[in-house]
Amino acid sequence: MSTIPPGTPKPLTADQRIVVGVADLAVSKEPGKAIVTYALGSCIGVTIFDPITKVGGMLHFMLPEGKTSPEKAAANPAMFADAGVPLLFQKAYKLGAERSRLIVCAAGGAEILAEDGHFRIGARNRTMLRKLFWQNNVLLSADDTGGSHSRTMTLSLANGAISIRSQGKETVLWAPAA
Repeated sequence: MSTIPPGTPKPLTADQRIVVGVADLAVSKEPGKAIVTYALGSCIGVTIFDPITKVGGMLHFMLPEGKTSPEKAAANPAMFADAGVPLLFQKAYKLGAERSRLIVCAAGGAEILAEDGHFRIGARNRTMLRKLFWQNNVLLSADDTGGSHSRTMTLSLANGAISIRSQGKETVLWAPAA
């Protein structure tokens, strides 16, 4: 029987997880829960968290621009960075988050499918995210983007901590100062 090292977080139960699928987003202010998304390959996960109101949210977008498919963008804005990112922020504001306090993190944007770089969806997603944030004066508190491996991203609504699981290892991307 193996022992669990001290300080290791307990795995989340199904009722503690809010799962964000591909081309999806969720916003909540339930401190006993965590928002998680799986399989961030070329897709990018964006998290926002207000440490005062405990409002947190996550977006898992697939593609940079909705203008490539206006019908799909209208039906599901979370599929695209240019439509999903503003929607994520708007939903968080409706729950009481304030822009000046938001902690913003991102993960994903890998080049997984096309080794020759032909489509370069991950790079295009990263470029669009940087462009959106630059245009709106939003600074990333932390990011784990690029590379060639997929990631699972988890946002704790208790304190805003972000963990990344990739290649069998879990790391903390961002956590509040002790």
